[in-house]
Amino acid sequence: MAYGLALITGATSGIGEAFARELPRATGLLLTGRDEPRLAALAEELAEPGRHVETVAANLAGDAGRQALIARAAGLPIDLLINNAGLGYFVPFLENPAEREGEMVQVNCLAPVLLTRALLPGMLARAAEKGGRRAGVIVVASTAAFYPLPGLATYTATKAFDLSFAESLAGELHGVPVDVLALCPGPTHSNFFDRSGLPNPKSAAMASPRQVVREGLAALGRRTVHVVGGANRLAATATRLAPRPLLQAGARRTMRRWGRRRRAGED
Repeated sequence: MAYGLALITGATSGIGEAFARELPRATGLLLTGRDEPRLAALAEELAEPGRHVETVAANLAGDAGRQALIARAAGLPIDLLINNAGLGYFVPFLENPAEREGEMVQVNCLAPVLLTRALLPGMLARAAEKGGRRAGVIVVASTAAFYPLPGLATYTATKAFDLSFAESLAGELHGVPVDVLALCPGPTHSNFFDRSGLPNPKSAAMASPRQVVREGLAALGRRTVHVVGGANRLAATATRLAPRPLLQAGARRTMRRWGRRRRAGED
């Protein structure tokens, strides 16, 4: 499916930047993130004659940033919305400041809901007018949506929200000209580990942002949930079959090991 104009949140690095680079040159871009210089540099690099590329520097943890982005996006014929921006902190719930816990909920949950609610009516109307065209919504969740992970309690809860939101929305919109996808990458080569405080496994088995994006774009319109990587898909399926106490015990052991690595200063 070809799209005319895509809005990508969290576009300055990682998966968001990879989306901006991997979308066809015929697709215009509205890029947003908190780092205005990096946004501007990316937009300059990707711009070419006849292609609409612009940026909105916005912090989606605040209402002002969300509303500024919605106001600009509402004036554009967006037909692909990629809710990618996300925050995560690897720290026990009671040791993390309440403001940072709230930021995760604002960015990971509230921003996708409000952006999708604001833009989807126009996206559907334009798709219907053009006959045979479809709009697209991608919500970047995570394989963390399938696990209870101590030390990432709020983060995993927000990603479970994203997964459920996308699946439920897809069900509501069945039969109308829009495709909705919950994209669930596992550990990915990006700066998420450094920002969150997680020890970086630096494994060759980790996906690249490019792989995540390519799989996501290929899955859009073909399924509602896509877990990136065969091993991750197998593990995600297993979590739905395993007894919850067993799953919780395994998660506690894993997160304790990661916590020891972080305290030891390991990567």
